[in-house]
Amino acid sequence: MDFIDKLINIFPEVKAPTQKRLPFKEKIKWTLIILVVFFILGMIPLFGLGQNAMAQFEYLSIILGAKFGSIISLGIGPIVTASIVLQLLNGTGMVHFDLHTHEGKRRFQGIQKLLALFFVLLEAAIYVFMGGLAPSQAFQGTPLYFQLQLLLILQLFLGGIMILFMDEIVSKWGLGSGISLFIAAGVSQQIFVRALSWVHPEQNPEAFAGAIPELIRSLGTGETITAMILLSSLVFTVLVFIMAVYVQAMKVEIPLGFGRIRGHGIRWPLNFMYPSNIPVILVAALLANIQLFARLVFKASESSLAWLNGHNIIRALITGSVTYTMAWQSAAYVLIMMGGALLFGFFWVQSSGLDPASQAENIMSSGLHMPGFRRDKRVLERLLARYIWPLTIMGSLAVGFLAAFADLTGSLSRGTGILLTVMIIYRLYEEVAKEHMMDMNPMMRKFMQS
Repeated sequence: MDFIDKLINIFPEVKAPTQKRLPFKEKIKWTLIILVVFFILGMIPLFGLGQNAMAQFEYLSIILGAKFGSIISLGIGPIVTASIVLQLLNGTGMVHFDLHTHEGKRRFQGIQKLLALFFVLLEAAIYVFMGGLAPSQAFQGTPLYFQLQLLLILQLFLGGIMILFMDEIVSKWGLGSGISLFIAAGVSQQIFVRALSWVHPEQNPEAFAGAIPELIRSLGTGETITAMILLSSLVFTVLVFIMAVYVQAMKVEIPLGFGRIRGHGIRWPLNFMYPSNIPVILVAALLANIQLFARLVFKASESSLAWLNGHNIIRALITGSVTYTMAWQSAAYVLIMMGGALLFGFFWVQSSGLDPASQAENIMSSGLHMPGFRRDKRVLERLLARYIWPLTIMGSLAVGFLAAFADLTGSLSRGTGILLTVMIIYRLYEEVAKEHMMDMNPMMRKFMQS
């Protein structure tokens, strides 16, 4: 641990703001700057790239917040993989971090950053040496080919480092987290293009790439099956949005009173989706990494990995191509998403300071207490546990089911990505509203801080 602490101290980090609370405009500025930089990096191609076999994994690039073939082809994959590994080690007791102390949190975050750095280099080497992102075959068998491979790895490594620091900038200086921001940006861009694009694809010059223009064209030409598939995609995209917003708005409010002011109190909200969208991000990224490694390293076929990806059940029903194999693979996918979300939901609540003990400490330090009960942290912790752990279970299972349901209905983008984007934007809206309220009411902010 002493050696690891030295590495943590040596590794550069984004300095946290010196003031206790950043102004709202400052947070918006840094969030928009990072978002623009992310889109610019996604348009910078890898120098020396000849074969881009990763282009066939477009649906995985959305979950990983990546742009395959660009300098940020790795996306958030290394960061999420490092988080998964460290949470599993901490949750199983193989490695213990005291996340209730500042030193424990600092060490946890530092080791997670070092692990992310390791996975950046590992995934970059796998992408290049396994042929996912390879130099031109014209240089095969020459010394230049190996040099170009090293050059590609170096570019991917630099892109992964930039994503790592951009995520840290958003977490400390912006709104939300960089991981969530990059996923939402990629999904929003894909939905916009797939819904409204008037470009004609090369394989069918008469059709349109966008769902809405193509729906209008197919209705005009009498292509009933095509029109029904496109209409179902639009309808289920909207339905997933509505379901996600509705579930996201559900919450349990716990009444709390001020210790010094009798007769006045507030309500402490606990969202039904208590673990937030992080568990389903971790599950989706884990499944994406498994599929990438299986396809690139073990040359597995797409059909053999269908139980990790799900099927477009609605399209199969419309075309009459539903099979028993498709049904059980889809059922297995739903169970994997729900079970994985539940597992990571527990780990995330414990490692991110959302557990009953941490919440009780936050409430007590704010000068609040639960009316009718003794002002004791242990009592408050037991009361909060009655709400937090059931909400963790139900919220994790619900978000896992919604993500799987969205994937099976053939939405305009990857269903998991749409669900995540709705939840991310909703949380961002809540944070923006809160920050705006605090900026507009300085007296209220001073009262709450006191």
